[in-house]
Amino acid sequence: QVQLVESGGGLVQAGGSLRLSCSASGRTVSNYDMGWFRQTPGKEREFVAAISWNGDSTYYADSLKGRFTISRDNAKNTVYLQMNNLKAEDTAVYYCAATTSRRGLDKRNFYRFWGQGTQVTVSS
Repeated sequence: QVQLVESGGGLVQAGGSLRLSCSASGRTVSNYDMGWFRQTPGKEREFVAAISWNGDSTYYADSLKGRFTISRDNAKNTVYLQMNNLKAEDTAVYYCAATTSRRGLDKRNFYRFWGQGTQVTVSS
């Protein structure tokens, strides 16, 4: 089992940047493909980005390509989400998740472990 803790959220002005971190404990994160999802009140949790266990492959929601970058440092058991040129519509709770499924990385149902989330608020 792996425990995930997100950090780095906060309040930022539109056009600004934030870097979210997801720290894993319990088992080494290198065993897992990792994903970021986000959720706003009344809406389903949506896929943001994912990265393969070794970092060789990355995946993004089409609407976020070019602004968000996912990366990982397995030596630090940490996954990152760099978010640039933030917009008001990026306001959400961002969740980190882990899976060993090796498929369906854009599908929340394929992820077994989840963090508690970190709030990102973008003011316009």
